[in-house]
Amino acid sequence: MTNRPWLDEYDSEVPREFEVEEVLLTTYLRRTAEAWPQRTAIVFQGARLSYDRLAHDVGRLSTALTRMGVVPGTRVAVHLPNLPQTVIAYYAALAAGAEVVLTNPLYTAPEIEHQWNDADCRVAITTDFLFERTLRHMRERVPVHDYIVASIPEYLPFPQRLLAPFVLRRKQPAMWARVTAEDGVHRFRELVRRTPARPGPALEFEATAVLQYTGGTTGVSKAAVLTHRNLSANMQQVDAWFHGADQGQEVMLTCLPLFHCFGMTVGQNWAVARAMTMVLIPNPRDVEALLNAISEEHVTIFPGVPALYNALNQHPRIGSVDVSSIKSCISGSAPIPAEVMRRFEELTGATISEGYGLSEASPVTHSNPTTGTRRPGWIGLPLPGTDSRIVDAESGTTDLPAGEEGELVVRGPQVMQGYWNKPEETALALRDGWLFTGDLAVMSEDGFFRIVGRKKDMINCSGFKVYPDEVDSVLVEHDAILEAATIGVPDEAHGELVLSYVVLQPGQELGVEGVREWCKQRLAPYKVPRRVEFLDELPKSTVLKVLRRELRELALRDSQQS
Repeated sequence: MTNRPWLDEYDSEVPREFEVEEVLLTTYLRRTAEAWPQRTAIVFQGARLSYDRLAHDVGRLSTALTRMGVVPGTRVAVHLPNLPQTVIAYYAALAAGAEVVLTNPLYTAPEIEHQWNDADCRVAITTDFLFERTLRHMRERVPVHDYIVASIPEYLPFPQRLLAPFVLRRKQPAMWARVTAEDGVHRFRELVRRTPARPGPALEFEATAVLQYTGGTTGVSKAAVLTHRNLSANMQQVDAWFHGADQGQEVMLTCLPLFHCFGMTVGQNWAVARAMTMVLIPNPRDVEALLNAISEEHVTIFPGVPALYNALNQHPRIGSVDVSSIKSCISGSAPIPAEVMRRFEELTGATISEGYGLSEASPVTHSNPTTGTRRPGWIGLPLPGTDSRIVDAESGTTDLPAGEEGELVVRGPQVMQGYWNKPEETALALRDGWLFTGDLAVMSEDGFFRIVGRKKDMINCSGFKVYPDEVDSVLVEHDAILEAATIGVPDEAHGELVLSYVVLQPGQELGVEGVREWCKQRLAPYKVPRRVEFLDELPKSTVLKVLRRELRELALRDSQQS
């Protein structure tokens, strides 16, 4: 592919030609620790770890993993919320040559069993309360032979470290447990303290680094195989794109879960390579904690999702707290409404660059420029070294001209090697080096891309195509509507009907007909919701993406009861 119109739209500081430097993520950590040893790497509830301390603890834990039998290719599960131990565990496992399996700490026992058995995990790094609540009872059902158990207080400063267990037991008992010593169960802090660091194995740049589990395009849980090259390349692409970041000067709000690819690459890997301070937030839904972190730590870079920016916009203290330190925001996961973007930028003075990515691409592939032309509602331009096309959604073999809707396909050094142990799924997703995303999009003449929906979410109403995102974007423009999510429901006469779930702004009133009238003025008749249901909140994933799957299940239950 030689036609890349997007290159003319790049910021002048962004390279048009891109070559991946063969530098491991663990090497970036070592370089940062050598150049900025006393720079604060991690801030967590009063704890401050320097890059020297971070690299020190990574080296010791890596050696401990090797002593447990971890060799290059061993799968190690990292089953933690955003804690200092999460960053340490991730880099230590990579340094030991392990393949990291990032596991959502909110998973139930059956979900964990599926993932760890599928990946054949042999070591798991978790917390005391997760181990006691879930893992202890499933030890015989998974191949894990060693558990490394972290505790929230162990990295807190004195005297918080001593007081934290009492506070947790009283105020947050679900986040505290005492793990008794037993065979195959090790305390995180004790391992780090008593294990002297030793040189680890030589790592291959092309070797697998992470098995990133994702629902993919079919909803079946499977792992994208990401190599050291994939992850390092995507971090380098992000760094080239967000050219305004100053080495050793930025403060990153790391509130997106580190077990999610967006949080891992942008909130952690890029932060480490650029010697940023990471302010770790375990629960991104805690808007008060986000607001305090921004103000107290003078956050300069904030990767987030539209729901977070919107929640901060709505916070009653947003007008009285200084949030002017934020310079740059990276928005992904879902389309950001133009009004949410405008309001957040007005409040902070920051610039939001809307982008796009998926786990299968490590994850970032597109973004709006940071200083040049930005187009609200568009995912922007392919990152340096990334090619992108629109092909017909049926066969995927015909390139479509600018302005026509089709499936978005991408190619670049960040694209996965395939799905773990799933050759048929791999063959569907990867064709001749191109990743078929499952997302429907259009490209403009000058190379900007816009997502119009997912293939599996598209609603077929009497033969007409309805894209839920388009309907939702119209709904949230109404002053009374906070959030909306649209799905298709079966209908004998029309194939599918448009059903919109709506969450109203606090204190606002709006009826079904009011919603429909608003849409009638802005959408073609077949796109107007035939049904409108009001909810107190929309079901969301841990990265605050709306779960339309659960809404379909809700609609099905309602239809069976009526």
